[in-house]
Parts: sequence; structure tokens; C-alpha cells
Amino acid sequence: MQTAQFLQNTAPQAAALSAGLLIARLVFGLAISAHGAQKLFGWFGGYGLDKTGEFFVQLGFRPGRTLAAVASATEVIAGLLLATGFLGPVGPALIVSVMIVAVVTVHWNNGFFAATNGIELPLLFAAVAVVLAFTGPGSYSLDALLGLQALWSPVFAATALGVGILGAIGNLTRRRRALSAGPAGMRTT
Repeated sequence: MQTAQFLQNTAPQAAALSAGLLIARLVFGLAISAHGAQKLFGWFGGYGLDKTGEFFVQLGFRPGRTLAAVASATEVIAGLLLATGFLGPVGPALIVSVMIVAVVTVHWNNGFFAATNGIELPLLFAAVAVVLAFTGPGSYSLDALLGLQALWSPVFAATALGVGILGAIGNLTRRRRALSAGPAGMRTT
């Protein structure tokens, strides 16, 4: 009886939480996907794969075009996974992985604020991804529709995020130190 009353009393809050998560996932996930599409396809005023690949070479990643394609596609896929609420914390873990690499290779030496190309934006992206990994996508998601709520456990979230962090570290250890600065005005996260 108490459980039924609790569920009945919290149903409006659960629906509101799921609606809030849906809005956050859609805005954040589609923004991350668009961010990757700028680099991958040159959409939305982006540099496209060739210029992004050249920038990756200057950052010490070789082959630049291939690794730029992988990083950009990761952002597109991770954002879409997050926006649709599919596969729980996998999308957020991919976002964290890419953002760690961006912070270390592009933004770290520029201070905190985005106005100086500092770590502010990728740090915010990573923080929101971690939050969404631990909260789960909510009732208005493909996971809920497909019965994949088991993916929303804190253990699975921590594991996925840990794998994402290890992937970022692995990527960074293979990087050759950049010998020169990137193209004037080029920004990437």
C-alpha cells in the first residue's frame, strides 16, 4: 500500500523529471552531433574533414584525417545516442572521452574561459555528459521503449565512463607532441 501511494504521489514528479531529461538530451545531444558534423562534413560553418585533419596533424595526431574522422564521427554518434536516449551511458561516455582529448590538446593552455579558447566549453560538455550518464535518459527514451533500463545503473554508468576515460588516455599517449600552433582562429572541442 505504501509503495503504491508513493508511486502515485511521485508520478507527476517522475513525468516532469523525464520531460526535463528529454529536453536536456535533445538540446545537448543534437548540439554535440552538430559540433561533430562541423568537423566531419563542414556543416554549420565548420571546417570540414580535410582542414580538421590538418589541424589534428598539427596537434600531433597522425594520420590526421583518419583520426579527425573518428573523433568527429564519435561526436555525431554520441550526440545522437544521447538525444534519442539509446544505450544509456554509452553516448555520454563517448562525449567525455572526446572532451578530455580536446581539453588536453587544444584548450588547456588557453585558461578557463571560452572567449580565449579555454577549457570552459569542453568542461561543461563533459560535466553534462557525466550527469546524464548517471541520471539515465528517463521515461521518454528509446531505452525505456525497448526495456533497456538496466543500462541506467550507477555501476554501468561508472564502467562506461571509465572506459571512455581510458580511451581518451590511450589516444593521448599515442599522440606526438605538436611542433607548431594550429591554423589561425581554428577552434575545436
